[in-house]
Amino acid sequence: MPASSSSLDSAEYDPIDHLNAIFAHPSTLASVSATSETLRSYQDDLDEDIAAFVATQSASDADSVQRIQAAKAELADLFKKIESVRERAMQTEHTITDMTADIKRLDNTKRNLTLSMTALKRLQMLTTAYEQLRSLSKTRQYKECAQLLQAVIQLVAHFKSYRSIDQIATLSRNVADLQSDLLEQVCEDFEVIFAKGEVGQRKATLAEACLVMDALGDHARIRLINWYCNTQLREYRQVFRGNDEAGSLDNISRRYSWFNRMMKTYDVEHATMFPSYWKVNEMLANSFCEGTRDDFKAILQRSMRKGEGQPLDVDLLLSCLQETLNFEHSLERRFTGESRSSMDTMASKDDRPHGFSQAISEAFEPYMSLWVESQDKQLATLIPKYRTQPLRNIEEEFSAQAVIPSSTELFHFYRLTLAQCAKLSTGTRLLELSTTFAKYLDQYSQQVLYYLLSEKFGAQGPSIEDAVMILNTADYCFLTCNQLEEKIKGRIDEELKAKVDLQSQADAFMGIASATVRVLVRKVEVVCDQSWKEMRNTPWSRMESAGDNSTYVTELLRSVKERSAEILKCLHKQQYARAFCDNLVDLMANTYIMNVVQSKPISEPGAEQMLLDSYVLKKGFMEIPTINDEPGTAPPASFVKRVNQSMSKIDPLLKTLQVRNSPPEALVQAYLIHIADKSDTNFRKILELKGIRKSDQASLLDLFAVFRDSPQHENLVQNSPLLTPLQLQSGHIGTSIGSLGNAASTMSTPSLGGGRFDPAGFGNALMNAARDGVDRFGSPAPGQVGATGGGETPAEGKANLNENLKNIGKFFKRDVGGFRGFGRTASEEGK
Repeated sequence: MPASSSSLDSAEYDPIDHLNAIFAHPSTLASVSATSETLRSYQDDLDEDIAAFVATQSASDADSVQRIQAAKAELADLFKKIESVRERAMQTEHTITDMTADIKRLDNTKRNLTLSMTALKRLQMLTTAYEQLRSLSKTRQYKECAQLLQAVIQLVAHFKSYRSIDQIATLSRNVADLQSDLLEQVCEDFEVIFAKGEVGQRKATLAEACLVMDALGDHARIRLINWYCNTQLREYRQVFRGNDEAGSLDNISRRYSWFNRMMKTYDVEHATMFPSYWKVNEMLANSFCEGTRDDFKAILQRSMRKGEGQPLDVDLLLSCLQETLNFEHSLERRFTGESRSSMDTMASKDDRPHGFSQAISEAFEPYMSLWVESQDKQLATLIPKYRTQPLRNIEEEFSAQAVIPSSTELFHFYRLTLAQCAKLSTGTRLLELSTTFAKYLDQYSQQVLYYLLSEKFGAQGPSIEDAVMILNTADYCFLTCNQLEEKIKGRIDEELKAKVDLQSQADAFMGIASATVRVLVRKVEVVCDQSWKEMRNTPWSRMESAGDNSTYVTELLRSVKERSAEILKCLHKQQYARAFCDNLVDLMANTYIMNVVQSKPISEPGAEQMLLDSYVLKKGFMEIPTINDEPGTAPPASFVKRVNQSMSKIDPLLKTLQVRNSPPEALVQAYLIHIADKSDTNFRKILELKGIRKSDQASLLDLFAVFRDSPQHENLVQNSPLLTPLQLQSGHIGTSIGSLGNAASTMSTPSLGGGRFDPAGFGNALMNAARDGVDRFGSPAPGQVGATGGGETPAEGKANLNENLKNIGKFFKRDVGGFRGFGRTASEEGK
């Protein structure tokens, strides 16, 4: 059949369309009969298949119904059988119960009879033991009493549930009374024997009596130990509490000697009386410590009340405290096991920690502030001495790694003081000591290092060797200050760790290091003055053509390299050597700009010659870090990049000055390309540098305004960072880019941090900047005036100075690879 069978299944099937498709041509009509016959035959076959399927399905349904009915019948039979089994099981259970009822009654009777016999037997044993125990107690046969007492106590515990029976209750009361009598009897025996001094003769009896007390329980043992401790310490309390002279702090050693004698007596005469696991000696020591601690608290309080305005003798206080610590340490060594709290109910009611650490010395804790004050006074006397000491012994040779001796002496004092305080207190007093440390670290940085750097040597400043020693000392103090903070945090109580902070002091030392680097840079600047003077005296306006580099360039590079080699030879730490080189390059670049401006007017050939000179200088500056190295040593890539960045800021100015002002459009376009700002003021500065007369400047300014406002220059900045700070005046120029009076220029050293502080040409300008305050970008701190500004008191000036040094140090420092040993000597630091 031509049509696909799938079309017959379609919901839109149309037989007419199908017939038209089959008989689409007249020639196909001849096969109509054959086609009809075939379809009819196919239809018959389908009818037969359908009938067969219907018959089969009908037979299958009948079988299923029959099977379901059979299953239901079988299930009903199964339920009947289960019910029958359940009934028979219940009948069997009833039968067995009837058969064993008599047996169960017999078992219960036997059990009750056994319990009764056992109870009667135990009652007989208890009665007998009670009578024996009463008899033995009268004759004080404590060894036998102890063994029998344990059995009696266990038997009485068995009859605890039978006390509703009068006889049992009476017997229990009798046993309790006997226990009480034994307790009192043993205590009385101890008191009598100790009172008569017969301990040595009757030691065996007392040892057996202790076994009775052990059998009576913890309360009896505690009572006996408390009595013994009170008895042994009675004389001590009478002597040292009732006598002001004997109980004073001056006689503290007598207390400990008395205790040691008492412990010897215990070891020789009394130790064998008590069971070792009672640890009576330890309890005795605890009682002594607690009583002594209370005595010291009272003595110290009385001393403070009596002597208001006359504080305690600190030396005496420390001596007593040291003896106490030694005594506590000896107790710790003696009692290596875990110490228990004293059982003396008359002693401290506080829950004492285990061990003897601070068992007595705790009384001194509130008065340790006196010791801290004494350390403060002692440190106050050191700072003036350090200020006047020479930096080094004249007879000693200079070492590039040497530090000022006073710094190692100060930190050695800190190390000893910290160790001593940590033994005495790890709480508030140690925190107070750390505050004292911080106070005198600030004073050392300001009154010693800052003084040596800025004032002691006058206007010329310290020599290179002295400056290097100051730098090494500031670096040593910075590192050791950080380690000091960590050591204090490692010893102080956990809850006080967060309050220990010496970071601002470390920042102040790093600020001193930063300032010292700039002092060394100033040493180079001084030797360059003649070369810069020669540059300013060159007739740049009359120069007709550019040639080789100017003569001042050769002399300038020679001076810079010679003095830099001398300084770098003394700097043993790479980060400071790099900081010196970076600052020097920044200074040279800024000073070059300043001298360019001071050399006005400048002709186009003169600007070209200056640009050539700057390239020669840039190449020469790149050699500074390797001056003292083997020939051919390449400078660090980062420093080469730094030199290029510093010197390249000169190029836009000189390239603009190279362009002639005729035609005027060329100069304007050159300015917009190189300087690239919209400022009329800055453009006028270029005109003045070129020496253009004011009468000719008006037309150029008008032309500049036209070009500046055109759409193609809409991305120009408002003010150029190069020209805006320049202030042209008759005869000289001031600039905050490398200003000689403002120590606030670029100082971003890759090796030492991102602080910015350039003293380019400062005399005392560096120190004035520290006094005035500089932030990261070189602007004065808010609300501050110059060193000679109005309204600032000396105290405020010192505070501002210290804060400014800290701010400088924060930006100058960089991780320098860990801290050196705290308290080490200068020679050790060098190694």
